[in-house]
Amino acid sequence: MWKDSETIDDYLDFDYLKKSLISIVNDKNLSPSSIGVYGDWGSGKSSLMKMAQEDLGKDKDVLCISFNGWLFEGYEDAKSALLGTILDSIKENRTLKGKCLGKLKKLYDSADKLKIASKGIKYGIDFFATGGLGTLADITIKSLTNTVLEKAKSISDEDIKGMLSQKTDSADLRQSIKTFHKDFAELLNEAKVSKLVVFIDELDRCSHDTILNTLEAIRLFLFAPNTSFVIGADERHVRNAVKFKFPEIEGNQVDIGKEYLEKLIQYPIRIPQMSPREIEYYIICLLLQKELANEKFIDLLRYIKEQKEINFIDFELTFETIQKFDQNIADKCKEILSIAKQLSSVLANGLNGNPRHCKRFLNSLAMRERMADSRNVKLDRKLLAKIMLLEYFQIELLKKIGENLSESGKPNGLANAEDDNWENNELTIWKDDVWTQKWIKTEPKLGNTDLRPYYYFLRESLSSQYNLNNLKLSPAAEKILNYLLSCSDTLRGNAIEICDQANESEANTILQKLFEALTSASDIKNEILKSFLDWGASRNSLHLKTINYLNQISGKKLSLGHISWLAGFAQKIQKVSEFNNITNKWKTENTKLVKAIDNAFVMGDK
Repeated sequence: MWKDSETIDDYLDFDYLKKSLISIVNDKNLSPSSIGVYGDWGSGKSSLMKMAQEDLGKDKDVLCISFNGWLFEGYEDAKSALLGTILDSIKENRTLKGKCLGKLKKLYDSADKLKIASKGIKYGIDFFATGGLGTLADITIKSLTNTVLEKAKSISDEDIKGMLSQKTDSADLRQSIKTFHKDFAELLNEAKVSKLVVFIDELDRCSHDTILNTLEAIRLFLFAPNTSFVIGADERHVRNAVKFKFPEIEGNQVDIGKEYLEKLIQYPIRIPQMSPREIEYYIICLLLQKELANEKFIDLLRYIKEQKEINFIDFELTFETIQKFDQNIADKCKEILSIAKQLSSVLANGLNGNPRHCKRFLNSLAMRERMADSRNVKLDRKLLAKIMLLEYFQIELLKKIGENLSESGKPNGLANAEDDNWENNELTIWKDDVWTQKWIKTEPKLGNTDLRPYYYFLRESLSSQYNLNNLKLSPAAEKILNYLLSCSDTLRGNAIEICDQANESEANTILQKLFEALTSASDIKNEILKSFLDWGASRNSLHLKTINYLNQISGKKLSLGHISWLAGFAQKIQKVSEFNNITNKWKTENTKLVKAIDNAFVMGDK
């Protein structure tokens, strides 16, 4: 299996992006610089930054620092945390003496004053009672001992105000900020740091306040010569944070978030969405890494990159390419190449070319193989991969096929569908679904295969809790889901507006979680039903899935008011006839609905 974290192994063709980033850092004419590494969640931002840091760190005069604001969130102000991290790194990585130590102490003092100013009266008692700047970051009211609390009782409000005014005098604070750039530049020079490169990651996981405080720390305090800041984030989240803090003025057409970000981040580097061919190459590299001995794999990777540089636009990694390198390795790669081709197109489109999701798909596949091995069962990897595509993109079809397995384990109806015979077929509802048609035609065929071993090791995916636990949602998709569950008409509308920020698999997960929320209560909540139907109508690939979910709802739980919404949904997605069996079932289960269903769905059909 593959570790789900950043890496310096470049299987994503990031070399040209890495070189661009490093060239900006090394260009004295561009210093100080701020560089934005932009990309969706899981697109490889952290890996790209780690690759650049690895190369830049080879120069002993360059000091690279990593900062993760998310780790400090809730414990310390973002500005002071970033300042402290940088000063601590200089202290730890350089031998400082005499004047240099004095300069460092002065900068720590400035940082402490800023820290006090940000804490304000909230921590006044803590600070005064314990008597020191050095421990302020570690102090919370809950951590005070009984002794300190007793001591604090004797301190008047006037004493606290006086103490704070002495330590955070506004004129003194302004002077500290004013001299910070000069003191900081002198410290870098005396510590023999030719370049300071600060890599700020996980910013899009942080709250709006932490995002803005971190950016303000860069803008206000640390823009010194020979300094570069590399910020990895989904720029949409940063822009939203700015908009949240500075709402747009009515009638003003300026995008405040965009303007703010463009002024702060001078050089944006955007990670593109991976194409099917790039996903295929990525999957091949991951699978080869596990198949070959490390030295052989490294040699092969070097050879492949040399071949790619000859004509990188048209390059495709084929059996013949690997055969020229080593016949034995090529023979081992046959199935890997076939699986990569089988998966690449679907994963590139369905997962928006997201490498993290691709890696998680392969990890799930490897886990199933391990489970099977422990039971002395041999699963065909290509066949397992094909079934797992249903797990990610068409979970209801996966369930339906499982429900229709014969005693021999062969899926009833699937062999006929593979021969394009849909008459009296249990799977007829998927006949016109483009994704399903493409999946059915993909090799290997499953219609005459005993699928019982595969369904045994996919059992957890057939439970209602599957997708969200198995496939973590990106921050954007989580926001969409929260908006849809909020029972707010405004937030529901916002969720539909940004629906394209969720990839295909995440869209399925969101639909499933809405259905779970819809059916978990004794009565159907109107606002959740609206969200479920609006989300189901938001993209073509969700239409049939939504119909399948609705088929699971008992007519006893529906009210007369729900029928017009359901008929409106059927008309909107132009699938009124597909509701015939469902509406007949509802009428049988709840006779009070008969007239309403006949009127609403007949009118909808017309």
